[in-house]
Amino acid sequence: MRADFNYKHLYYFWVVAKEGGISRAASKLDMAVQTISAQVRELERSLGYALLKPAGRGLVLTNAGMAAMQQADLIFQLGENLPAVVRDAMGSPAVRLAVGISDALPKLVVHRLLQPVLTAPHLRLLCNEGEFDDLLGDLALHRLDIVLADRPAPSNPNIKLYSHSMGSSPISWYASAALYKSAKKDFPNCLADVPVLLPTSHTDVRARIDHWFEHRDIRPRIVGEFEDSALLKTFGASGMGVFPAVEWVHDDLLKHDGVRQLGPCDGVAENFFAIGTERKVQHLLVQRLLEARRASF
Repeated sequence: MRADFNYKHLYYFWVVAKEGGISRAASKLDMAVQTISAQVRELERSLGYALLKPAGRGLVLTNAGMAAMQQADLIFQLGENLPAVVRDAMGSPAVRLAVGISDALPKLVVHRLLQPVLTAPHLRLLCNEGEFDDLLGDLALHRLDIVLADRPAPSNPNIKLYSHSMGSSPISWYASAALYKSAKKDFPNCLADVPVLLPTSHTDVRARIDHWFEHRDIRPRIVGEFEDSALLKTFGASGMGVFPAVEWVHDDLLKHDGVRQLGPCDGVAENFFAIGTERKVQHLLVQRLLEARRASF
């Protein structure tokens, strides 16, 4: 390695490649675009090869860039694990599992999906909730071991992400006791008259719910839209409006939130996925999660 090689330059290149562009990398790192661009050029100068080339509105790796990226993945994955390795060496060994959770997922569904690993000895579970794209960025940077979401990962020429189905749950409509009587009389046509709460369009299931309305020629009286599924349930249980929820949480909704089921959202289901960076999963707890779901299908 040449004496002028700089690992910071390699790290900036790594983030640019993961994010698919210098602007997105600059936003991720909270740095100026010009600074990131200069650092990548310095790395290319020290290695003697171009690592990135334009493709549409973004950047893709050259052959040299792909080779550099493979090594960078190994280097920075080891770096991410270093604090935990040192900490474990000085105390009781911990099994760390860092999970990214899409804010669209119902919290009780998340608990159900993670149930197979919660009894693992010395478990240290780190849960990070956020928007889907941000979580995939953190996964690509090896800050997360797995992402739980309501959709599979999109294709990306710069990074391979692997989506594993974790099952699905039908959707039903629920209402508070105050709304139930008026809504139940003419379900589902009543959804054109009673107040309705819906997830926002950033959730994967919203398009299927909209299609369900269109197919039945119902124009819902929407009074609220929520990115966070927990907020949607909270406002629905308070009586603000009729709302959809996955049937996986049916018993908890009736027992703890005091709502009643109006009827099914026929043909509409919410899907759940675990997304990782490895075709052959290495993390033992992630393996356990996936094996538990396969066994239940």
